[in-house]
Amino acid sequence: MKSVLGAGLLALAAAVGAQPTGAFPAKPVVPGTGAGVHSPDSPIPPLPERSDALPWSLLTAVKHRTENKRVLPLFSPEQLALDGKPQRLQGFMMPLQPGEKVRHFLLSSVPLTCSFCVPGGPESMVEVRTRTPVAYTPEPVLVEGRFHVLRDDPMGLFYRMTDAAPVR
Repeated sequence: MKSVLGAGLLALAAAVGAQPTGAFPAKPVVPGTGAGVHSPDSPIPPLPERSDALPWSLLTAVKHRTENKRVLPLFSPEQLALDGKPQRLQGFMMPLQPGEKVRHFLLSSVPLTCSFCVPGGPESMVEVRTRTPVAYTPEPVLVEGRFHVLRDDPMGLFYRMTDAAPVR
C-alpha cells in the first residue's frame, strides 16, 4: 500500500510540476515534455509561433524558488521588461466564470484536455480580464492587453493581462 500511495503522490507532483523531496528520488523532466508542453498525441494541433504575439517559450522559461512553503517566480530581465506594457498573446481559453461569454479566464499555452485538470503550471498560463465579454471557444484565441509580471501573487499566478480585448 505504501508504494502505491508513494507512486500516486510522485505522479501528482510531476503532473503539477512540483519537485518531490524526501524519500522519493527526483526524476528529471525530459525537455519538451511534461506539464505546459503540448503533447504530440493531442488531437488539437499545437499553436504556431506568431511574429505579432508574445512567444510562450519566453513565459515558460521562468525559474522559481520555494519560500515559506510558497513557490515564487524568479523572472529574467526579458520577462520583467514585459511588465505594464501592451502585449498580444495567443492561447487556449479556460473560463473562470460560467456563461457563454466571459470576462475572466486563463489563457493556456496548451489545450485543455480534461475539464477538471490544469494543463500546466503557472508559467504556462496567463490570467486574462477583458473589457467586454468574450465568447468561449475551444479554438486558439489572440488577445491584446496590458501585461503584468506578478512577483508574489496570492493565487500563485506568474502573469496577468488586464484591459484585454480579442484581436480579429
